Amino acid sequence: MKRTLAILLAIMMLFSFAACAKQEAPADTTTPTETAEPEKVTINLYAFTDEVPGMVEKYIEKNDLGDKVELNTTVIATTDGAYQPALDQALANGEVDIYAAESAFVLKYTQGDAADYAAPYEDLGIDVSQVDSAKIAPYSVEIGTRGDGKLVGLGYQATGCCFIYRDDLAQEIWGEEAKDNPDFVAEKIGAGTGSWDTFKVAADEAKAKGIAIVSGDGDVWHAIENSSKEPWIVDGKFNIPAEREAFIDFSKELYDNDWTNKTQDWSEAWYADMAGTGEKPVLGFYGPAWLINYVMAGNAGDTAGKWRVCESNIGCLWGGTWILAGQGALADDAKKEVVADIIEWITLDTSEDGLQYAWANGTLNGEGGTKDTVASNVVMDKSDGTLDFLGGQDMFKPFQAANDGANGRVLTQYDETINNYWRGYVRQYCAGEITREEAIEGLKGDVADNLDVEVE
Repeated sequence: MKRTLAILLAIMMLFSFAACAKQEAPADTTTPTETAEPEKVTINLYAFTDEVPGMVEKYIEKNDLGDKVELNTTVIATTDGAYQPALDQALANGEVDIYAAESAFVLKYTQGDAADYAAPYEDLGIDVSQVDSAKIAPYSVEIGTRGDGKLVGLGYQATGCCFIYRDDLAQEIWGEEAKDNPDFVAEKIGAGTGSWDTFKVAADEAKAKGIAIVSGDGDVWHAIENSSKEPWIVDGKFNIPAEREAFIDFSKELYDNDWTNKTQDWSEAWYADMAGTGEKPVLGFYGPAWLINYVMAGNAGDTAGKWRVCESNIGCLWGGTWILAGQGALADDAKKEVVADIIEWITLDTSEDGLQYAWANGTLNGEGGTKDTVASNVVMDKSDGTLDFLGGQDMFKPFQAANDGANGRVLTQYDETINNYWRGYVRQYCAGEITREEAIEGLKGDVADNLDVEVE
């Protein structure tokens, strides 16, 4: 009996202890809840200069995203061909969220061998109908549209070409009527004719006054290249467009008629002609606004302020940078949203808070910066394009017309390479070192030996 009572007491004590423990457990085990800090969104950016990274940094700064976005930037210059192989490897590994491609090789990434790595803008959640409402230059859209019709890249600059000429020399050639009269000079070179006939008459008139109409044949090449009706490659086969073949004959005319100073672009002699210190005074150069801002302005010397801009006789396109998103940008919703916002701000935002407005007015890094033409006509319509370099002329109107007339349908991913081959042979021909036939056969041989293109 005593043993039974002892067992019952022990059991009762156990139940009592368990009940107490159960009541006290919440107080003993509860700890304050800690809110985890959200992880930063890392954006991997590839570019060939610090221009685009600077834009993205500005966007992060303007929107106070420093605590939310980490920018991982890789900048590799295009010199020595280092940029594209590095970018290609990173794209293949899915390690790129935003990347920049220059006009010389952008077709490879928008329509060529590497186009599948690009994330369509609409997949990022960008409203691509803004292309129309922003009045983006048509050529920029053409170049940035993949074969499946998806928009995968847009530029922020506009790089259609005008004829950039010296007003004082125009007056020397054509008299007082040419003074501060870009429309008059445009007519003298055949603006809007789509031909070089009137330009050649002007070249003879300039020659009579001891003036070269352009510095060298490189100053007309981009107009000829982009006015061709066909590209270098058609259906995977090498093709020589009639207009680009005719460049060899026009170059010989320029050379033999002494209409130029026979310079090569990007040479010291070319820069000297901008300063008016070359062999003969040079009337003008074909080029986009960036040629004024980043080349001529730094080399013009005492000629600064004497330059003006007029419409070209032939549509011309030269340069530009396109912004693309890699498939890595689609990895998660947070990253996709940030990438979309950045790209939209750079390429499609027409407000005064957008990149293009600041770029057009030279205010991205404060007042007094370099003004440039931009992809959106809406932005240029409400911006101030006057430049002291142009004697106070507003450059936007003539360049807007140039952008609308530029052709982005005849470019290929091999253009830079083939252009270099062709221009080298043309120079040899003009100097009498090879025949016309040897120039053409040499071009075909180089393409056959070095590019994955069928040559007949």
